[in-house]
Amino acid sequence: MKLDFDKMGGLVPAIVQDAETGKVLMLAYMNSIAWEKTLETGKAWFYSRSRDKQWMKGEESGNVQIVKEVFVDCDDDTVLLKVEQVGKAACHKGYTSCFFRKVNGDIKIIEEKVFDPDKVYKK
Repeated sequence: MKLDFDKMGGLVPAIVQDAETGKVLMLAYMNSIAWEKTLETGKAWFYSRSRDKQWMKGEESGNVQIVKEVFVDCDDDTVLLKVEQVGKAACHKGYTSCFFRKVNGDIKIIEEKVFDPDKVYKK
């Protein structure tokens, strides 16, 4: 499988979904190295634009994502990962999903935090 990394400057969006519940957990970006590492290891790898490096989901928090299924869109430029979320949270802010806020006139937090990021990331 060859992804088209050229459209977005070497990156493709990766949507991550809980394989069991179907809940969207997060959106991140992959470069070709993260893509290959994901396929080789069966764990979700991404490219951090802000840190300019590869990272495996959960390498600091322990909230690893085990890849169960991989889908590629019709233009070969977006990936959908269906994962088993090890640990309770995909979001680095301590929530199950990065999509923990709902817009309904105002913005409302609709999930409870499942961990304290200050204790987990110790930065």
